[in-house]
Amino acid sequence: MADGRALPGLVTYGDDATNRLLSAAAHLDEEFAHGTAVELTEDRLEALGPALGLDLVAVARHARAATRRTLLRDALLTGLLAMLAGGAALRVYASFVHRPDLLLGLSRFALAGGFLGAWLLVLAAEHRARTMALRAIGTKGHPGGLVPPLAPAVEDALREQERANAVPYHEVAGHDTPFVGSGRAVLERVWQPIDVSTPAADPDGGPAPEIVPFDVVELHEFVAGQMGTIAGLEGLRTQDRLYVLGTRVGYAGPELLPDRLRAPRPVVPQELVRAALARPGAGMRTYLCMERAGEGGRVIVSMHLRARLQHPSLTWELAAYVVPPLREEFEAVRTLRLDPFGRWSTLLATGTRRFPPLLFKAPARLLRRGRQRGLRRGRLWYWRWVIGRRHTEFDYGATGGIRERAGDWERMGFTEQTDAVDFFQRLQQGVLTATERFLKAHNVDTSSFEEARQVINHHNYTFQGPVNGAGNFGAGGTVNISAPGPLTGAAKPGPSAAPGGGPGPAPAPAKP
Repeated sequence: MADGRALPGLVTYGDDATNRLLSAAAHLDEEFAHGTAVELTEDRLEALGPALGLDLVAVARHARAATRRTLLRDALLTGLLAMLAGGAALRVYASFVHRPDLLLGLSRFALAGGFLGAWLLVLAAEHRARTMALRAIGTKGHPGGLVPPLAPAVEDALREQERANAVPYHEVAGHDTPFVGSGRAVLERVWQPIDVSTPAADPDGGPAPEIVPFDVVELHEFVAGQMGTIAGLEGLRTQDRLYVLGTRVGYAGPELLPDRLRAPRPVVPQELVRAALARPGAGMRTYLCMERAGEGGRVIVSMHLRARLQHPSLTWELAAYVVPPLREEFEAVRTLRLDPFGRWSTLLATGTRRFPPLLFKAPARLLRRGRQRGLRRGRLWYWRWVIGRRHTEFDYGATGGIRERAGDWERMGFTEQTDAVDFFQRLQQGVLTATERFLKAHNVDTSSFEEARQVINHHNYTFQGPVNGAGNFGAGGTVNISAPGPLTGAAKPGPSAAPGGGPGPAPAPAKP
């Protein structure tokens, strides 16, 4: 330390704690694994939501590995169930013949072997799932290295998604907010206008210097470059990002949608991002997005800003969002027993309890998965046929993200609230300081800016009461997270902030 004190190190959350917990949850939660594998690895038309600090490759690898293990288990259980049905049929047939000893022996073997084999298979699958979950959170190194890699094209697409600078949002989401996957809004506001038409006075008493012309592209670039040093937030991710209404993706050009029969690209040339900032199009706007993950990724705060320069005034449009900690079920791996007796006793108890439904419902699960796969492929084929033949306008927009859907506002505790407030206040002051520096560098009088700063600083980011419902604005610009109910004022929850942390509306095509 600066004063020479040597202090002991404390236990902290790892930087990739959220990735490890989601990877582990894929082995313990079959529905989550299946849904995540479908979303991240299968062919699609709709865009994916922002990654928000996730290692999509690692999570997708574990989800796909867990899904394949589940399918193999169900296929083997279906075969053993057929063996049991054959044993039962032999037993019935033996009662109608004169020498049933051989048939009875075969039926007993089939029944006993089938039940024993199925029980051992369920135990083995449960043991493997628990082992992989514990390895995902306990093994050093990249958690994705514990399971086989995906196809190179799939992993390349996921890595590109992590660098996304273009986010198509679904038309349903556009009614509330374009910032899909960013969590819940805690502040949405347009700051007080700032006069940028008056030149600054010469400190030596001479004639006022001329204002150096500037545009919003220069302002965004300057603020983005300054935020890292001003805000004092290590790990702050800052970038201009293009948000496009899903039904307008086709009008953004081939850089965003090179193939109308495929999903939009998540990374587009910077010139297109700047163009939507300088001259916003229909459903196309560029925002300066600043994202910061709390310790271990438990909480993610993001601030989206867009400068509006219409001479003689400048305003900032601001939207602040929070993604809460993971739901409790995603930390189930932490409750697994590690002592030998507890580990095997809980394994036997859980496996035996799950054995009957897993065995007798295995064929139904296989049929359901096959039916869902067929419906997904049929829907893709149909809409690609419609888009290609009828040139129908399709909504390519995303409705949310994996990290957002996994959050639970009930788990937003005191520490997470105060951390979020600190992050937002630092970001707000950083934007104001950078804007002041920019105006002074362009010889703009900042007296109007100082007046606006007083009003802007009056609006605090304050969490009050238990976090168990939608946010409501309180007096003085504070944000109350308290009783459930509709939002009043400017802030509204995004479409994926469903009650209980569930997903928002499913993607739907635009009407022909």
